[in-house]
Amino acid sequence: MSNIKGRFRWCVIALIALATVINYIDRNALAVMWPEVSKEIGASKEDYALLVTIFMIFYAFGQSLFGRIFDAIGTRMGFTISIVIWSLSIAAHALVRSMPLLMVLRATLGVSEAGNWPGAAKANALWFPSRERALAQGIFNAGASLGGIISAPLIALLFVQFGWHGTFLLIGVLGFIWLVPWLWFYKADPERHPGLSEEERAYILTGRTEAGRDDSRRVPLGELLRYRQSWGVILSRFFLDPVWWLFVSWLPIYLAETFGFDVKQIGLFAWVPFVGAMLGSLFGGWLAGQIIGGGGSVHRARMTTIGIGCAIMLPSLLFTIGASEPLNAVLLIACILFGFQMAIGNIQTLPSDYFGGGAVGSLAGISGTAAVAGTLITTWLVPSLTETSYAPIFALSAAIVPISFLCFWLVGGRVAPVATRPTRNQD
Repeated sequence: MSNIKGRFRWCVIALIALATVINYIDRNALAVMWPEVSKEIGASKEDYALLVTIFMIFYAFGQSLFGRIFDAIGTRMGFTISIVIWSLSIAAHALVRSMPLLMVLRATLGVSEAGNWPGAAKANALWFPSRERALAQGIFNAGASLGGIISAPLIALLFVQFGWHGTFLLIGVLGFIWLVPWLWFYKADPERHPGLSEEERAYILTGRTEAGRDDSRRVPLGELLRYRQSWGVILSRFFLDPVWWLFVSWLPIYLAETFGFDVKQIGLFAWVPFVGAMLGSLFGGWLAGQIIGGGGSVHRARMTTIGIGCAIMLPSLLFTIGASEPLNAVLLIACILFGFQMAIGNIQTLPSDYFGGGAVGSLAGISGTAAVAGTLITTWLVPSLTETSYAPIFALSAAIVPISFLCFWLVGGRVAPVATRPTRNQD
């Protein structure tokens, strides 16, 4: 049905997915090259944990900051500001000779890269009706997974050819290349975009407001936090996101410490789990769309896909504790990330399921900040819990998966549009 309505909206989400690929190449570069970078600047595993902490603190701040920025200035310029700053930040890593400058650059990288997520949630709410949002989110999240797939071998290849200084410079150029098609293609939101057919525009706008709510009203932050649905999203991400970040931040270090891998071996193995993540992103979005397209409610679609995703993650994390071969370990982690992306893609659509477009960026940003807060706790625990084995941190991750699902189910309640209170003065 949606094919005859035009494809412009799918081009928008594809461009955002491509930005996400670049986002993950940039953020993963330091982890992949850390064995060599740390030798040159005289840094330790504890220093790496500090850098991850700095990145995540500023990433948390950036989620909320850019959530409000996207709601205030729009998707086009919000993405432009975000990607310019993060591209300059990663390129400047080439200048690093000691920890202090690296700490500053991880901070600027964190705050700017964070804009990608509330921006994607905002674009999803603007460009897609509810029945297509999970698939659109899945395509966007597949960009994160594809970035994880590409980054390890690409960074390893560039490192061999140009060293780590040259590698940082080269990947910094990617964001500026992306800006060319973005600024040319994304001229306005669907209400006013000159390249959008009237048929597709009507399909998008009707689907966005089919629940009969005011889809454009900006909901003040204080009001958002009075709804249980907001807290369902915030808490579910607080508990679930640390699982993803455990592997994004620590997988290369885990492979190096557990199996004695060097940079080239990390490049050969570290991409495998993100294939599972990419497939999980697409399958979770497809499954939710099939349920809704078959007459099921949005609530049933979200409950089913999030529940299945968590059910896959839990045993896979427990089995990873006993993995003694690198191939077995990365395949199990691929299953973990498959389940994670099934679940998180649908959790990330909840702000647009509950509220109109004027609140999506803000709630996505706040929940992203909560996700980082949960991630920081695990980051601080990793060095002490992994002195002899990574089993304790995998066990902790397994324990928080069902907690996240219960927060979504019991705190958030039924997935349906929230009747927000009208305000006289809207900023």
